[in-house]
Amino acid sequence: MARLAGRRTLLAAPVLLVVTFGVFAIAAASPFDPVKAYAGTAGLGADQETLDRLRSNLGADQPFAERWWRWLSTALTGDLGHSSVMRQPVAQVIGERLVWSTLLCAVAFIVAVLAGTLLGVLAARRPGSWLDRTVTSLAYTLEAAPVFWIALLAIWLFALQLGVLPAGGLTDTASEQVSAGQVANHIVLPAGVLAVSQLPWFTLYVRQGVGDALAEDPVRGARARGLSERTVLLGHALRSGLLPVLTLIGSRVPELITGALLVESVFSWPGIAAATVEAATAVDFPLLAALTTLATAAVLAGNLIADLLYGLFDPRVKLSEM
Repeated sequence: MARLAGRRTLLAAPVLLVVTFGVFAIAAASPFDPVKAYAGTAGLGADQETLDRLRSNLGADQPFAERWWRWLSTALTGDLGHSSVMRQPVAQVIGERLVWSTLLCAVAFIVAVLAGTLLGVLAARRPGSWLDRTVTSLAYTLEAAPVFWIALLAIWLFALQLGVLPAGGLTDTASEQVSAGQVANHIVLPAGVLAVSQLPWFTLYVRQGVGDALAEDPVRGARARGLSERTVLLGHALRSGLLPVLTLIGSRVPELITGALLVESVFSWPGIAAATVEAATAVDFPLLAALTTLATAAVLAGNLIADLLYGLFDPRVKLSEM
């Protein structure tokens, strides 16, 4: 296990280098001017000499390769630079927002896995039944629905029509402090929407995996020995049928991050989504590179965790050969 993690870490280093270099190259080709974004309305009346001086102070007059190398050199020492759009150190911007994005993604992911497993097992128990057809049809419908559309529909129903949940934010409007109760109340809608966007994949994978496991000879033999249906399902079919879901965990991380960005934007959740959008539109090189590196590292970590889980739960797979 340690050897696999070490190999993947070594392979991740060049990937992260290429990603950060690509971020600086794409940002340099962007039509957005970082100087105008930094100056704001004050830059409309500024003369060219002032704008050129500001461009030099921000380092925007240097080639993107030089800016990338300077950022990489300082990032390796722990200094991620200073965000021009947030007017804060990049590490502080990420530290303040990452905890809320992590909380949102973790809650949504756990709900999606548990609910998807339950629905998939119920559908696989009786293939072709009304429950199976209902669950499958619902999964395919949700799979085709854009996450922002689901978010807007949830706000309209639960916040505007029923008035049972807040429409957005982290706390109530008049609140001056962040409390656990308010966070728990405000996270229901965004985490629920994000979980619903991931739910179809887990449901369909579990349904297929458990359905195939129920038709295998070991399961038929367990039934022939007189074991109860519950023991056959939970002790034999479920363990074998959930193996494909382990590989799905890693592949869904990019989609989870993308969905989280949209959900955070719709619900005004104070995560890294707003920082990512502002960094992209303002061509904030240090912040944009740090956020992209963080997202790439999360994807690589998700794939590693999925491989480790698959190797631990499937005796046919040897981690030393992966």
